[in-house]
This record gives sequence, C-alpha cells and structure tokens, in this order.
Amino acid sequence: MKRIVSSFIIALSALGLQAQQPARTDSLGFDNLPDPIEDVNKVVDNTPDSIAKALSARPAPGSTRQGQNPVLFLVGNSTMRNGTLGNGNNGQWGWGYYFPKYFNAKKISVENQALGGMSTRTFYTDLWPAVRQALRPGDWVIVSIGHNDNGEFFDKRRARAVIPGVDPDTCYIGMNQRTGRQDTVYSYGHYLRMYINDVRARGAFPILMSLTPRHAFNAADARGLQGGNRPGNVVRKPQTEWAAYVAAMEGVPFVDLNELSASRLDGFSPWKVAYHFMGDKIHTSKFGAELNARCAAEGLWHSANPQLAALQQMMQGVEPDTYQVDRTGGRPVVFFTGDSTVKNADSDDDGMWGWASQAYTVFDTTRVTLVNAAMAGRSTRTFVREGRWERVYNSLQPGDFVTIQFGHNDISPIADRKARGVIPGTQDTLHVYKMDADGSYEVVYSFGWYLRKMIDDVREKGATPILVSLTPRNEWPGGRIERRDDTYGRWYREVVEQTGVDFIDMHNLSADFLDRKFAVSSLPADPEKAKAKVAAIKQKAGRYFKKDHTHASKLGAQMNAQSFARGLKAAGSPLAKYLKK
Repeated sequence: MKRIVSSFIIALSALGLQAQQPARTDSLGFDNLPDPIEDVNKVVDNTPDSIAKALSARPAPGSTRQGQNPVLFLVGNSTMRNGTLGNGNNGQWGWGYYFPKYFNAKKISVENQALGGMSTRTFYTDLWPAVRQALRPGDWVIVSIGHNDNGEFFDKRRARAVIPGVDPDTCYIGMNQRTGRQDTVYSYGHYLRMYINDVRARGAFPILMSLTPRHAFNAADARGLQGGNRPGNVVRKPQTEWAAYVAAMEGVPFVDLNELSASRLDGFSPWKVAYHFMGDKIHTSKFGAELNARCAAEGLWHSANPQLAALQQMMQGVEPDTYQVDRTGGRPVVFFTGDSTVKNADSDDDGMWGWASQAYTVFDTTRVTLVNAAMAGRSTRTFVREGRWERVYNSLQPGDFVTIQFGHNDISPIADRKARGVIPGTQDTLHVYKMDADGSYEVVYSFGWYLRKMIDDVREKGATPILVSLTPRNEWPGGRIERRDDTYGRWYREVVEQTGVDFIDMHNLSADFLDRKFAVSSLPADPEKAKAKVAAIKQKAGRYFKKDHTHASKLGAQMNAQSFARGLKAAGSPLAKYLKK
C-alpha cells in the first residue's frame, strides 16, 4: 500500500472543536464554521453554517420504519437534501424530497439521510455510523454522493476531499484540523466499497447511483467527444465511471442518474436548463429536484437487474401521467389549458360553461381530436404546481397544438390559502414566499414567466403553442365593455414579442362582438341615470354570462369559441385548417 504522510500540528483549544461521537448533533464541530463558506467550486453551501439545525431536522436513522417494513435510506449531499431544514426556504431543493412519491408507503418508507456539504468521506465518518446502526435485514441503501469530494484533505474548515478514482491501495494520512485527530483518506471508489460492505454486513441491499448533473456544458469547440459528451451537451461527471466500475466489480445495482438527468437536460432549451438550477451551477430548483427524482425512480423501475425486483414491487407512479387520446389516422390533438372560462361544469344548459367545451362547434372533429385539460380556479402557477401542465406536456407529440389561456386567477394573493397568485408582469423574475396555510415555501415566478415556460415546453415537443388572451368580463365602464389591455393585454403582447408565439386575442374579439350588440356611444350626464343605463346594459349582456361577471353561459361559451375560430383564420394559424368549412 502506498502512503503519503502529511503532518499538521495544531492545538484543539485553538479550534474550539471536540472529537465526540457523531450521534451528538450539537458536538460535531461543524457549528464553528464561518458563515457562509465558499468551496473550491465557487459554490456557497447553505447548510454548514448551521449543521446542528440541519442534523436535528433530519429524521433519526430508522425512525420512519413502519412495523416490520423495510426502509430505503438515501445517502447524499445537498443535491439530495438541501437547505438547513430541507424545506426549500432558500429556493433550492434536493431530489430526495420528491423521491418518496414513487414508493408505496404501506410497503416501504423512504428516509432521506442526506445532508448538504457532505462528501463521500465526511458522510461515512460523521453520519454513516448512525445510519449503519439503524439498518435491518431487507432494508435498502442508495448511495449517490461526490459533489463535495474535492478541495483540501485536512483543512480546518471542510477536510472532506477524497482521492480521485477507484484505487483501493492508495491513501493519505495526516492531521485533520477539523476534528483534531489523525485521519486517513481513501479513494472515491474505496469509500463506495466501504458503504457496500457495511450495508451487506447488516443484511441490507446497496444501490449505487451516479451524481446529479451540473449546469455546465461541453465547450462548443471541443474535439473527439462522444455520446453525452458532445459539444453543447451537459457535462457528464467522471464519478459516473468510477461508481459504475465499483458497482460492476462488487455486483451491486447501478443507476446512471447523471446520464438519465443530463440526457433530459440536453433536450431542453438553455433557458429551461437554467431554471432547473437555483443560485449556482450545482443546486437544483424544485423543477430540477423533481426531474432528478423522476430519473432516479425511472432508473430503478426500468432496470433489468434481478436484485432490484423486490424493490420494484414496492414502487408506484413511475410511468408518466398522460391523456389517452384518439390519434386515429395520425390526426393531431388540440389541448386546451386554462381556468374555469375554458372548462367549467359544462353540463347544465342553464349553468356555467367554458368555451373549450364548445370547441366542437367550430372544429371538424373527424380530423382533429380535442382535449379540454383546463381546470376551474387555476392560475398559471397552480396549473404547473399541481402537475396538470406536466400531464399535457407528457402527452404531446409533434404536430399537436396547445392553447394557453390564463389570467383571471393569477393576480390573486400569493401566499393565502389558495396560493395561486403570481408576480405581476412579464419580467424573468422570482421570489421565495412562505405560504400562510402550512408554512411551506414556494418559489413564485411572474405571469409572463409561466407563459414562457409553457410555450417553451410545447415547442420542445414539436407541437405548436397558441397564446389566447383572457375572456372579457360583464363590466361596462362608460357604457362600453371593460378592456384589460393595460394589464393582461399588455403582458400577453410582451410575451408574444419575446417568444414569437401565435396569439389569438379572444379578449378583444369577444369584446368587439359584445360592444357591437350592447355598447352605447355615451352615458347620461346624470350619475344615477348613467348608473341605471350601465345596469341595463349588463342585464342585456347577461345572457352571455352566468351567475357573475366572469363566467360564461353556454351561449357565451359558444361566442368565445367562435371568436377563437375567427382569430385563427385572421392569423393564418395552421390550426385553422381543421375548422369546419
């Protein structure tokens, strides 16, 4: 064995550190670290400033076990579990937060033991003993760690670096200034072998996963790159090859999470790739964490390794949620997205109707399939958050069309019980808000940002997005129907200018129709008579609305559908060819 010895003589009292057992969350020495700390990757980790808090927020190892059911333990760093409390209050999320949804909680519990700032080495020395002790026969352990494995070997701030590669016969020995003890550092592969051996010794099953990808691309002028390493693609991490090698040599399942997630990112626009990360080039937003969690689950679910068969029996919801649509003869599908003005009860002739329910009156349904994916009460934000947009996205094929029409619910309170408001305007902005209902945190974007996301997603799939302005309301200031061109109308047009998306101005098309029928050129000078006149206009126009000034009657829904058809023809939209003759 080759040994390289370095001597560091320090006084423990000068550091204020005590070498105690890692079960004590308040005595690991991490709490004495400066706040914040920037590592060699120029990344500021958000947890080392208060590791004791983070440790107390993590579940005690094995505490999530239900009866005699197994536990799936997750071993990783901030890409798996982020923030001091792991609750997204910094806008960053680890994928371990979203991973449990892919497992049947009645059969297995998923326990995220990851912690920000940990390396393969420091997790093993400081946190792993308690996890190892909690293991029972039949448990599972996923090890996906390594982002923090570079830097100094024995410094007083981190002391977390490992030797690159998989060599089992190389180590460094020196005085660890963080712990005040002599320490031995091994290779990345050697630490993975130690995890594997420990897991097996407890009768549990180890799984290795490669790291999550970073927000970094191969140089455009690179030469000789192959596969995922092509110029312009997301950089693949070298730890992938090391972990794959160890997995093969040790006979344990391996999931190439780095490749699975990076290959998805390769298909995204640069703008979309960017919003999957938050704050730096490593840590993920909710979007990025959800992507990594799904890719990790899919990697397990689709693996042919027989060792994973028992775990696969405990998984759920891995297959993407889609609409089952009729594509007979290769006909395209039109997906309508929006709120209650697009889809309502749509059942009682004297009730409230969304205009997409009446789209069949203007489209030739023998040549195109109509899918009304809208949902009452939704804003751009909640439509995305609830997974409704993802279902549309998953269902898209080249040649399809998607109408995008939101606004009535978007400028609502941001943090109230419904939590559906967005930041007004179209700027590329965001902010972390704490929700009133449950104290959770959510990153909220601008109205225009959500619209651009949807437009970008549709184009990614080879489909055509169509932006539709919101339906007019039964309000008649000055004797003419209300126009909201100074807010929503302006924002829609700004998005059109930013993206070049097809735009149907239903707001003004339908408003023009209603003005022609009911508007007056002027109101009486007397305020009371003017008020009465407006009330009379609203009453007459009321047959196009139902119950309030926003929702349409069946007649109003048909009117809006006709406005959409007129807009398609006027714009020369490719969707217009599927209208009735």
